[in-house]
Amino acid sequence: MGKILDDAVDSGGIDVIIQNERDKTAPRCPHGPALLFEKTGHGEEKGRRFYACSACRDRKDCNLFQWADEKISEARMLAREEQNRSKMPLFSHQEYSSRFRAFVSLPLEQRRFCVDCQLLILPEERANHAKHKALSEDTTVQRLKRPSLLLCPLDNKKSNAQYLFADRSCHFLLDMLLGLGFQNILCVGTPRLHEVIKLRNMEGKSPKMKSLLLDIDYRYCQFYGQDEFCRYNMFNHHFFDDEEAVTFFQGFLREEGGAKVVMITDPPFGGLVKPLANSFSQMAITWKNLNKVSDAGQMPMIWIFPYFFESRILECFPSFSMLDYQVDYDNHPLYKHGKTGRKQSPVRLFTNLSPKDIILPEDEGYRFCSVCERYVSAGNKHCPKCDTCPSKDGREWRHCDECGRCVKPSWRHCSSCGHCALPDHPCGQSQTGCFNCGSQKHKLRACPKKHNKRMIVPGGRGAPGLLKHIAGKSTTRNKRRRRVT
Repeated sequence: MGKILDDAVDSGGIDVIIQNERDKTAPRCPHGPALLFEKTGHGEEKGRRFYACSACRDRKDCNLFQWADEKISEARMLAREEQNRSKMPLFSHQEYSSRFRAFVSLPLEQRRFCVDCQLLILPEERANHAKHKALSEDTTVQRLKRPSLLLCPLDNKKSNAQYLFADRSCHFLLDMLLGLGFQNILCVGTPRLHEVIKLRNMEGKSPKMKSLLLDIDYRYCQFYGQDEFCRYNMFNHHFFDDEEAVTFFQGFLREEGGAKVVMITDPPFGGLVKPLANSFSQMAITWKNLNKVSDAGQMPMIWIFPYFFESRILECFPSFSMLDYQVDYDNHPLYKHGKTGRKQSPVRLFTNLSPKDIILPEDEGYRFCSVCERYVSAGNKHCPKCDTCPSKDGREWRHCDECGRCVKPSWRHCSSCGHCALPDHPCGQSQTGCFNCGSQKHKLRACPKKHNKRMIVPGGRGAPGLLKHIAGKSTTRNKRRRRVT
């Protein structure tokens, strides 16, 4: 069975293992099948494997933990199943749809939205929400067409933080895709884009587009039918409504032979890259098989993510390229349009579409580089020595002859280290191996002299709660062993 290790270059820490076949033995939590991880350290080539939640980085949000070789008692299995049932949405998708139809048929003065429960409430349910904060004004049909403005964005940065595209970015993406001939948009974790597509269709000012939203947030079941929304976990490629949702998903990919389908995704920035890439690859394989596309054909995809993940994304999708377009968000304190210097949004478009075909807005300072054959930001000047427009962050980078490449404007060449770095960098300190003891055989997170310090999961999955739990489990196991001997 094949596998992909996230951050395999790290000799210590925790690696996520992606299996080519669905793991039927994986335990389930409210977020679907768990991911398989491997704990390594102390120079070990192979560590002990365990399962943990695919969506949450902190065990306070989801406490699923199970060693891969652990035998689970029937009582524990039943308790887990009961917990999973308790975390399920109040209603099925069909029931939510029926409730929505009943809600919009009510006179405006009888419509109530419970802010505390994030639920459209019917007249007979008001008594149950009497002590809750309720929105009674402006719950018009027009307001209900923009659920992302009605619902409170999830803000847990360790599990499901929601940052919503600004309308400016939505309209740019849709105009660009229409110009390229795409009309069916698979919106993976992009509820605001799905919403704007429906609004544009109603306004009739641009060619009609069709969209299907895949998102883990079940609250959208209240506003969209099963042919418009499927509850989906992009970290484990799990559809919550199983066969019914998969049927709608596959039907969408098959429309018009799949020729006008494009996937756009905006995953949580703290998520692991390789599980995401595996899910998107599974989508692409499904699209290819359903439409009988040749091996050379690729499902058009746009992955929206910070530029500093470029190497990890290209490792998974070598055919992708990063565009200079800066994506901005309505509800993010920093990632907004109009900022300059280091305050610019670091979020970019990664795509397998041809960069030269994607026209970036010139009124925002983007220009076409005839040498690179792509649009670049105003500050991204072409370097004749590197033969590319090198900037990643929107600032003008400078060429370092000693390094033989362009670097950030704030970096300076250090003769002691032999490369460019920030002026106040720890000069002469090794950039590889362990920063704690200096060994080249392991990383800091696996240092045997650092047992009491926090370990960090590679790939952005900082999970101190999970690692404390692992340490606790190991300690208990060792105590048991000592008792036996």
